[in-house]
Amino acid sequence: MRTSLALLAAAGTLVAAPAFAAETTTCATATAADVEAQFARFNGAWQTGNPDTVTALFTREPVLLATVSNTPRTDPASVRDYFVSFLKAKPVGTINSSTVEIDCNTATRVGTWTVALTDAATGAVNNVRARYSFIYRFENGDWKIDHLHSSMMPEATR
Repeated sequence: MRTSLALLAAAGTLVAAPAFAAETTTCATATAADVEAQFARFNGAWQTGNPDTVTALFTREPVLLATVSNTPRTDPASVRDYFVSFLKAKPVGTINSSTVEIDCNTATRVGTWTVALTDAATGAVNNVRARYSFIYRFENGDWKIDHLHSSMMPEATR
């Protein structure tokens, strides 16, 4: 569960209060260059063809809403399952536009990209133009992908 709650007893009634209320937070902040490096790391992981390498870039509780799948992936096993098949197309991502926002322990990158997919049988390359959003979270001393959503551009579906 993403939201940690502490339960307090008050006159026999349980009241939910954020567990972090008494905690102090140390912020890991990224730079725009760090966010760019995260995408390079992700694209490089694709090049390995190894679904475990790609899956290791995601948080413990990821959300993957992939371009070419109707199934939301919300745990490492299902993220890995997606990449087992997807990596066979030897994907290569190119950022076309990008907006970056950086906050305490999170960084967001949204925009458009082109993902080149190679047909294994014919060698033909299909360039899929899509919108994307990456949300990175600082987890266990490293920046990880917490949320990745990619959807084909509307004109691609007409």
